Amino acid sequence: MMRDLAGPLKLIVTLWLAAASAIHLYFGGFGFPEPITLRAFHLLVFVPPLFLLYPARPGRSPERRPSLADWLWVIATAAPHAWVMWHWAEVSDRMEYVDPFGWEMMVLAVLAIVTLLEATRRAVEVGLAWMIVISVAYMAFGHYIPGLLNSRPFSAAEILEASWLVPTAGGVYGPLTGIVATTIAVFIVFGAFMQGSGTGRLFTNLGAAAAGRYTGGPAKVAVVTSGLFGTMSGSSVSNVITTGAMTIPLMIRIGYRPVVAAGIESASSVGGALMPPVMGAAAFVLAEITGIPYGEIVVAAAIGAVLYYFAILAAVHFEAKKAGMAPMALRDIPAWREVAQDAHLVIPIAVLVWLMMDRWSGNYAAFCATLAMVGIAALRRRSRMGWRQVLESLTNAGLTMAPLAVSIAGAGIVVSALTATGLVVALGGIIKDLAGGNFALLLILLAITVLVLGMGIPTTPSYIIAAAIGVPQILDLGSKALGFSQAELLLPAHLFIFYFAVLADASPPVAAAAFAAAAIARASPLMASMHATRLGIAGFTVGFAFLYDPGIMLRGSLLDILVATGIQLGALTAICAAYAGFLLAPMGPPLRLLLGAAGLFAAFYHGVPDAVRLAIALGVPGVMALAQRIRLPRPVRP
Repeated sequence: MMRDLAGPLKLIVTLWLAAASAIHLYFGGFGFPEPITLRAFHLLVFVPPLFLLYPARPGRSPERRPSLADWLWVIATAAPHAWVMWHWAEVSDRMEYVDPFGWEMMVLAVLAIVTLLEATRRAVEVGLAWMIVISVAYMAFGHYIPGLLNSRPFSAAEILEASWLVPTAGGVYGPLTGIVATTIAVFIVFGAFMQGSGTGRLFTNLGAAAAGRYTGGPAKVAVVTSGLFGTMSGSSVSNVITTGAMTIPLMIRIGYRPVVAAGIESASSVGGALMPPVMGAAAFVLAEITGIPYGEIVVAAAIGAVLYYFAILAAVHFEAKKAGMAPMALRDIPAWREVAQDAHLVIPIAVLVWLMMDRWSGNYAAFCATLAMVGIAALRRRSRMGWRQVLESLTNAGLTMAPLAVSIAGAGIVVSALTATGLVVALGGIIKDLAGGNFALLLILLAITVLVLGMGIPTTPSYIIAAAIGVPQILDLGSKALGFSQAELLLPAHLFIFYFAVLADASPPVAAAAFAAAAIARASPLMASMHATRLGIAGFTVGFAFLYDPGIMLRGSLLDILVATGIQLGALTAICAAYAGFLLAPMGPPLRLLLGAAGLFAAFYHGVPDAVRLAIALGVPGVMALAQRIRLPRPVRP
């Protein structure tokens, strides 16, 4: 829980975060300083404020002001990053693991790691803090572990250097921190300006106008609105809090059970990180790790994102039809002319997409789109941004960026430990041995691994760690099983890991987005996460389709693309209808089992030709719908 600071300190922190965001935006448009300087500056401006904003012990620590201990944490946090900025030339020129790592640097490394752990515990997740501790402990004691997990001995200096000051490979100042300080930071600023300009109002009105008139309208509004909001934030929890406060009570009011309403909202909000053109922070990391242009990733992920939301809409439609729910009240549905009053705010998004498709760097595209947002918003009074709105947008960007900065730096320590000890190879080997050469089983084990990691770790570090472990195994075994080259499998393999890292936010037993939605709905968090998981079934089917059905990524001929998409559409319709027990009319258990089995078979079984899978995916629900249509009573004419 974040503190509500008061008085001059609130103003100082606000101006600090706003200035830090503005400087990152400037760098995105006019060029970045030397890498180690930028990374140290990034952590210097965003990590110390976390100790002022987040209490050490909620409910016990002061709620409106920091304690003396918090100020000491601020000083201890700033010291190592300020030292690196001051000695940037020396740090850049030193040879990692060769040049001496003296006592002064060891003290600073300890400060950097300990303060990072405390900031992670307060502002991100306790689970991630523990994973960092375990990673460092493994470097220290791994040589005592027998068997496959045995590692070579590391001295204290080597452990601290690997965790803190190996900017080319990992650690606090590694490439992951560099990605956040460059591209991701500018996109977060762009998202904050979208919200500040009223683009959120545009998305809310658009969702209500497009879906509010149909059966189960509020649920469909939640799905559409959360997906659109996801293009701004890429944060599932913030999506839940922003849109769920409106949509969850509406869904409950028209007849959805609270746990189902919470599940719908959390599944919809989680999918925001899958939705182009912005997607989530992990997508930018994906682009940096693979070297694949972000525009290409957006294109490859487009159909999958649409299918994800199609499945949620189908699920809420069938359930609303079965329960006989009404649409939204006409008085609550905005007129299209009201939507049109904010239509000009789409232009900056179009600028962003055009620049990225034209292969401009992501940071420059986001910089231009942010300036375009301010200029375009000024065209109408209702969206015009004065200095207060600009300051608030920059501050909100800083509030989003600070926890992300510390979580990515922590993930850098974990990755550094995985690579330095060889554990990444050992874990990959264990999973590969368990799979026994079976590619499908390998994918299932990796999916479970990512979902387990996501229990206590945010999406981006979860994806980073899982990709380091799993992608090499997918490339090795997949090239033999599927007949594709490793280069062709690189993007599908990363998207597979990425999808499951995103879905972990809504999957039980620990699901941040579902817990936030359950709090609004006053429902069971565990049951809400279970409903979110079954509503997000498309994430599971699409994740596997990236590897087995390349047409889903717009690869291959037009026929390949249509067949792959058709299989998913039919299969997801069958699965969602089977769970709801309704297609055009209610269904009994035998028909539900038949329909669900047909959908799962078409979606996941690749041992038959695609033509057979397509026939089952479209034929079984089609025949069943036709039979129900014939049996439905005809309306009586007056």
